[in-house]
Amino acid sequence: RKVHTLEEGQEGETKPQGKHIEMVAVDDDGPTEVELAPLKDELDDTHSSAETDMESILYPSVIEDESWLPQSWHNWLYPPHVPRSCQLLRPENIAVPVCYLLVGILQGLSGPLINVYPLDLGATEAQQVTLSGIRGLPASFKLVFGFISDNFPIGGYRRKSYMTLGWSLATFSLLCLIFGSDLTLQYETDEDGEELRIAPENAPSMGFLSLALLGFGTGFWLADVMGDSIVAEKAKLEPEDTRGHIQSTCYACRFFGLMIAAPCSTVMYSNLGPNYVIYLLALLPATMLPLIYLLNEQRNAPVSSTRAQCNEIWNTVCCRSVWQPMGFVYLYNCLQVGNAAWREFLKTVFHFTANQLNTILIVAYVLLYLGILAYKYYFITWSWRSVYIYTTLLNGFLSALQVLLIKGMTFGLSPFVFALGDDAFAEFIGGIQFLPSTIMMVHLCPSGSEGASYAMFTTVHNAALTVSSAFSTILLRIWDVSKAAFERGDLSGMVNLTLLTTALQVSAVLFVGLLPHTKEGLAELGRASSKSSIGGFIFLVITFLSISYAVMVGVLNIVKPGWAG
Repeated sequence: RKVHTLEEGQEGETKPQGKHIEMVAVDDDGPTEVELAPLKDELDDTHSSAETDMESILYPSVIEDESWLPQSWHNWLYPPHVPRSCQLLRPENIAVPVCYLLVGILQGLSGPLINVYPLDLGATEAQQVTLSGIRGLPASFKLVFGFISDNFPIGGYRRKSYMTLGWSLATFSLLCLIFGSDLTLQYETDEDGEELRIAPENAPSMGFLSLALLGFGTGFWLADVMGDSIVAEKAKLEPEDTRGHIQSTCYACRFFGLMIAAPCSTVMYSNLGPNYVIYLLALLPATMLPLIYLLNEQRNAPVSSTRAQCNEIWNTVCCRSVWQPMGFVYLYNCLQVGNAAWREFLKTVFHFTANQLNTILIVAYVLLYLGILAYKYYFITWSWRSVYIYTTLLNGFLSALQVLLIKGMTFGLSPFVFALGDDAFAEFIGGIQFLPSTIMMVHLCPSGSEGASYAMFTTVHNAALTVSSAFSTILLRIWDVSKAAFERGDLSGMVNLTLLTTALQVSAVLFVGLLPHTKEGLAELGRASSKSSIGGFIFLVITFLSISYAVMVGVLNIVKPGWAG
């Protein structure tokens, strides 16, 4: 045994007065772990000893200060019943929710831009698919980003340095695009009086635009992984009665940013041009740098060897409390097969305009945000199983209503209003379902490897959605749901496809028994069950095969657009 002592509030050798903390590192056949053994007679009885000691080690430089705010305001901003490191509005923590807010804003700003700007530059449909693939490709390497930050600190910091690098790369990539090309558009009117957008001679080429988007996406997802890693660390310090509030708050910030940025991007592009949207995309990441400087993170914190961290992750995935609930997450998301012909149906049969489709998307973002808030303030106390059972059945009911729209039975409502309520409310349900799985993933992360493990769990979640999307494309070949079929009034294939995808989505509820009821049930499952090397091996095989598939899809979308049909 190696025994080290550390006095609270001091990193050097001098021992000022304060709480004595003993750290005992046990060397055995498995990975090295740090056990916290505080002296019972020196602990404050109002706090959990494990949480108190963990916070003092992770955030040793933080001391309490006197507030000039009224007490009620102070308690609202900084809830006294949670550790200071979990009070997200503190100056040393504010970078975390702002990072999530910025992720949502950048997603909202860039989405409409990528959908329209390449077309105004004269891009073909294949080039459009290529740009979309390049934009999303770096997300497939989230596990790599997390693993590198866990094992190779820069300047003594595991999170701050890589978050700085990520946002700096995002800004730098777009600045190269701004100063290396002309991003304005010229407007002319044709003989029919329609306004045309003409790209200037010095407009960016597809290659240059692709390279800039690749750099932007890499920096964006690197910073996003760092934000997730910090939240995973802080969430373990939350008191039992508030577990999950840090994640729900951060994701509420993210989806709020997405909700407000998407319509703003559309308006800015139409009235000011793409250059102003890109200026904003380049400027906003730079605003994070002062906040990252204030972010409190222990410098030169002990870092386990790469082998020890790999052993820790292996031991983690071998636990039934990991592979069983993550198996549910994977199976559930694989079965959320959408109707890939739905958008074409709305455009061809009901003649929905681009503005109407964008309106549906914007309203969906709003209800997605409201779904996150609904879980944060109401459903967070519900059993995870109950949340998934009720929301899955309700989503199945809404999906079945699409059959009524196909047959023209809208109960006096216009097709647009009927489709708006149906599609948008489905996003509200998705918002409620989103948080339970992410809260569960945080509690599965081993200490010291939060970056790699949380990125691995979210990659499994996202890879399952990729498989679901691919399956939805395959289903298009069963019945004739082409544009030509819609134009001649043959909607039987659309009805059959809608019923099939609805049945697949609802069937996912059959696997809900794999999911624990609550966080306490998850912990009990871990204590009551033994480890299974077979379960861990299957989980890792599925994980890496899913990552490989996602990378393959991204690369094929770049080098061979339209390969999926």
